[in-house]
Amino acid sequence: MPESDSSNIPRTMWQLLEPLHAVIHFAPEGKAAADAVGMRGFWMGYFAMRAAPLGPVGPDVVMAAFHGFPRAHVARALPDAWTFATPGDVLRARLDGAGAALRRLLTDAAVESDAMRAAADLAWEAAGHTDIAGRVLAAANRALPDPGEPHLRLWQAATTLREHRGDGHVAALVVHGVAPVEAHLLKVAAGETGLAHLRLARRWDDEEWDAAAVTLRERGWTDGSGRLTAEGARWRDRIERLTDEAAAEPWRALGEERTAALARLLRPMTQTIMESDAFPPANPIGLPRPSAGDAREARDAGGHPVNGGVREARDTAGEAVDAP
Repeated sequence: MPESDSSNIPRTMWQLLEPLHAVIHFAPEGKAAADAVGMRGFWMGYFAMRAAPLGPVGPDVVMAAFHGFPRAHVARALPDAWTFATPGDVLRARLDGAGAALRRLLTDAAVESDAMRAAADLAWEAAGHTDIAGRVLAAANRALPDPGEPHLRLWQAATTLREHRGDGHVAALVVHGVAPVEAHLLKVAAGETGLAHLRLARRWDDEEWDAAAVTLRERGWTDGSGRLTAEGARWRDRIERLTDEAAAEPWRALGEERTAALARLLRPMTQTIMESDAFPPANPIGLPRPSAGDAREARDAGGHPVNGGVREARDTAGEAVDAP
């Protein structure tokens, strides 16, 4: 699929917005907020906070929407989480946790600045332009009320936009017949994350990991060492480009100049978060540090992110966390 102007702007904006969203999972304020409403452990908090916009759903719905987790792993958290707190309670908790994390990481002055207000307005507008047909997580997040405070508006907009992109990515995986464990192994094969902690965090059975590895080899997508072949790289690149294209509509609607303006406003915030203790610098999401340029410069440069060694994020029990 040929490179196009719209294929890299969505990726650049994801790179800038994802760290803002991810503080709810990586920063201690997110865990504290989940604990405060009765969540038991990191994973109950993670699944409940991310699924709360959908209502009191169970493991089958979450397994389908999130794509990357086995049912048994989700079932240890849901639906039990809803006996401790309602989805509405959890939605308030995630705003509390995200807000507290952003205030600590960015400072009160930055949170209350004109730049924050401008970024929130632009991101909220972009999130309002998400095409939600077939995108359950994006639709559920977009339907949430405006939280009012600019830093919370920015966080919620970032969350809606990342779920919009994620919904599109899942669709691209499904249409190419890539099952969840196969998708994880493709990330490993591309050098974006490490296998050991991914196996620990995702909790699929050994047999399922082994079967997925065999499937990818039989397709000719990976070699005997688990690395991408030329054929595998071509198909994975197609999936990633389709993901970018499917995430383009909010940025087309916002317009090139205003999207670039939002990128410039976000860049120092993103750098601060990624250089903090709240976000692993070599992270399991496969997210590179943003460059010094704006969205237009990144688009012209082209290419997709690569990420080498991974420093594991861990919860308070020392468990490897690869949540978002």
